[in-house]
Amino acid sequence: MAEPQTWMITGANRGLGRALTLAALRAGHAVVATVRSEHSLPDHDRLYVQQLDVRDRHAAQQAVESAATHLGRLDVLVNNAGYGLIGAIEETGEDEARAILDTNLLGPLWLSQAAIGIMRAQGTGHVVQVSTVGAVGTMPMLGLYNSSKWGLEAFSEAMASEVARFGIRVTLVEPGALDTDWAGASMQFSAPCSDYDDVRTELFGTNEIPWPRGDSGEGTKSEDAAAAILAHVAQKMTSASDSS
Repeated sequence: MAEPQTWMITGANRGLGRALTLAALRAGHAVVATVRSEHSLPDHDRLYVQQLDVRDRHAAQQAVESAATHLGRLDVLVNNAGYGLIGAIEETGEDEARAILDTNLLGPLWLSQAAIGIMRAQGTGHVVQVSTVGAVGTMPMLGLYNSSKWGLEAFSEAMASEVARFGIRVTLVEPGALDTDWAGASMQFSAPCSDYDDVRTELFGTNEIPWPRGDSGEGTKSEDAAAAILAHVAQKMTSASDSS
């Protein structure tokens, strides 16, 4: 078992965030789990649930500072909160574009900025950014989602080079299909233009918006993805300790 750490995980109520929260608790870590509203996370003496809208920079800074103050330190920040948006570029409204960039790109930026100062003072820390395989390519109807993740990867790669000298590591996680609700309740849709119905049908097998709910359980299990992230962080923490 790895030495106990303090973790902060955003978007922790479902999907990968929930699986990672439970895996970190099983590994003996303390976890600050952030959620947008109501949650169904279990009671645990090492679990601290905070309500947070990651789009709010001031609230994000306060949440990180509160977590570090309450637990004495912050070892790992996981920026997991985010969602998908289906819509052609022409279909995407201004509010939709700003909302997904605020959540998927700027939210992780605000939290990373807040965490770095704390980790720099500690001389150690690890920021995990949950991205997507779509950040290394593009797909029609996912242009704004891809853009938000491309931006996340760009600033994270720059940040990794900036903070390595302070003992801070940065990891970009690019999951493929997971058995989460990302393509279900977590997916948002732009108002459709019928001229793109053929594109939607070719890509998704339907031009219905929102699309019919399919069977769950497809893709990598979120528990397996969480275990892989946990193992990666433990390995990096161990190697950092061995080299110090």
